[in-house]
Amino acid sequence: MKQDLVSIVTPVYCAQDYIEETLNSVVAQSYPHLEHILVVDGAQDPTIPYIRQYMEKHPQARIRLVVQETNQGAAHARNRGVEEAMGRYIAYIDADDVWRPDKLAKQLEFMEKTGAGFCFSSYEFGDENAKGTGKVVRVPETISYRQALKNTTIFTSTVVFDTERIPKEEIRMPIIKSEDTALWWKILRAGRQAHGLDENLVTYRRPAKSLSSNKLEAVRRIWNLYRKAEGMSVPVSIYYFCFWAVTAVYRRI
Repeated sequence: MKQDLVSIVTPVYCAQDYIEETLNSVVAQSYPHLEHILVVDGAQDPTIPYIRQYMEKHPQARIRLVVQETNQGAAHARNRGVEEAMGRYIAYIDADDVWRPDKLAKQLEFMEKTGAGFCFSSYEFGDENAKGTGKVVRVPETISYRQALKNTTIFTSTVVFDTERIPKEEIRMPIIKSEDTALWWKILRAGRQAHGLDENLVTYRRPAKSLSSNKLEAVRRIWNLYRKAEGMSVPVSIYYFCFWAVTAVYRRI
């Protein structure tokens, strides 16, 4: 396989309790050609000293630290990371998630084999300490726009883009809550296809106070995506929302 650079983008906001384990999982990757772009969302963020200390102790980590003066949200931070990226491939990992050591190697091999420009993988729910709970979310071989509207199975920390197939300007996240899901839908709506590697390569840490653990907020965000981002009528939104609700519950039981 051709050894192309992978640019890993991580938005950082008050992640001092988890960032070291996330960084360690990137450093441990068996695929060696990578850079890790950490975009800190605010110049006073308490995570900054932890990152600088990590960079001093691990110069081999190939970390690029970008600090935004003011807090602008995860979408802005991820977009800034993509702008800064020098690699052919763009991968995401959130500041509290953990990758398996062969995550990138397996996905890049899969993308080369399938010709995928947009790849995602299976993942496992983890607890506060990123210890796997045994609940693994399986993914389909491919997913279309209509299928994705019914099932938000694409998890951000599993996604890899090939910018030779999907240009950078097409992977800017909309400035809206649940911006990652909005981006997947936008790309798929344009006629592109996402390819799923059904192998557990990521642990999704779920702190008790995380945004995604707030069920009511999650419902509001997804509903707003249907109505505002996709411009769907109320009846059509209800149709897709019912499918989303069932699959969201199923993934967690």
